[in-house]
Amino acid sequence: MTNTPQARGPNLPMNGSCPPGPPKRYDRFDAVSYPPYPGSVPRARRHVVRLLTDWGHPGSAGDAALLASELCTNALLHGCLRDRLFRVETSLAGTALRVAVTGPRGERVPSVNDPASEDQFGRGLLIVRTLAARWDIERLTVGKTVWAELDVTVVSRDRN
Repeated sequence: MTNTPQARGPNLPMNGSCPPGPPKRYDRFDAVSYPPYPGSVPRARRHVVRLLTDWGHPGSAGDAALLASELCTNALLHGCLRDRLFRVETSLAGTALRVAVTGPRGERVPSVNDPASEDQFGRGLLIVRTLAARWDIERLTVGKTVWAELDVTVVSRDRN
């Protein structure tokens, strides 16, 4: 069974990473690994904003930054191990902008919660589900990747 992305939610069951599929084709791609410390979240968020601006999509930078922030925070809280980096991949393929965060813990799969109004935590994936056109969770041989995509408009390079 293949793991086909579904609009607004994970498609379970999830597949492993072996064997790898065909190489993905991107118009733009960037990957950065971060240490599992709280200061990495704003660093990743700022990096995604810079990328989106450089790639010609400054109007989507705010939503992409929020997705990166929520996915990185979830990775830190639920998917990281001490002294093991987590990875943030940002890619653009046509009009699909993807932010994917990979962490070393695959046994803890995130889920969308229904927090009470007084709960301090539990809204991250609700935010992701609301902002993203698509999102999913991919189990890997070691770890997991949680990704979210925004639909962006194509910016014309020829301006008169």
